[in-house]
Amino acid sequence: MLDEFVWGRVSRISPEAPVPVVEVQAESSYPGGAANVARNLRPFCASVSLCGAVGEDSYASKLRGLLADEGIETGALVATPHIPTIVKTRIIARQQQVVRVDREKYRGSIAEVTDRATEIVTELMPSVDAVIIEDYGKGFLCQSLKDRVCTLAREHGKFLTGDPNPGNHLDWSGVDLLKPNRSEAFAMVGRTDFGAADDPLQDADLLDVGSTLLQKWNLNGLLVTLGEHGMILFEKGSPPYHTPTKAREVFDVSGAGDTAIALYTLAICAGATSHEAAEISNHASGVVVAKLGTATLVAAELVASFAQNEK
Repeated sequence: MLDEFVWGRVSRISPEAPVPVVEVQAESSYPGGAANVARNLRPFCASVSLCGAVGEDSYASKLRGLLADEGIETGALVATPHIPTIVKTRIIARQQQVVRVDREKYRGSIAEVTDRATEIVTELMPSVDAVIIEDYGKGFLCQSLKDRVCTLAREHGKFLTGDPNPGNHLDWSGVDLLKPNRSEAFAMVGRTDFGAADDPLQDADLLDVGSTLLQKWNLNGLLVTLGEHGMILFEKGSPPYHTPTKAREVFDVSGAGDTAIALYTLAICAGATSHEAAEISNHASGVVVAKLGTATLVAAELVASFAQNEK
């Protein structure tokens, strides 16, 4: 997706309708959606390849250019005339989002796109350390593509994580770790969330949902992000592990889940234990929520977060 931001100020209400008039002061664009996961990885990796669908339009060209500027490989993007590139335009005034305008057209999975994506991932698999499947429920990721990627990852011994969308009812069997947020986790087991307990390790509903998801798809790991309560890691054969939030200020939570799965996967590939990876992921998420917009972080900020939280 392409994330656009229009930054401005509000000084009056429109005489045409009871809405604020935003005087534009600046505009910016960033790679969004699954591309934001790639952006979070790039400062820590020698190379990152992104596979996804884009349209054959000017927005796709702009998105490719932005990705190339950040050193992200774009050769795996699949262009199709059947759908437009997804664009989300946020209008911000005084650090508050006034409105968001979405340009997208859902068409469901397209066989030729799925086949081409499978061919590309097959070519890339021997050269990567891990694969992240990011599902935004926009039609690109179908059960067939997810299963083919899982099979390829298993054949090549690659670490595989997934970030699910409850609206896209996939069988997530075969991934090493799944990373939903709390509301997504409850939705995937058809449970109503009646509110979080102060201590996630004493939250009976949450613990039951985590155990259920582990069993449902025979997962080795499940990392549930909990907003102001941090994260909780469920693993087969081990007690749940909770890491409290490291955020000191929260300006924008959009994209925090992208950071969480990116840094967890990265840490595992770098030799971290699952608990260490959860801590690294949590610290990284705490850094990005203190920034406005589609944010990422660099290694120095991650190190600084650990130093500050040791005081």
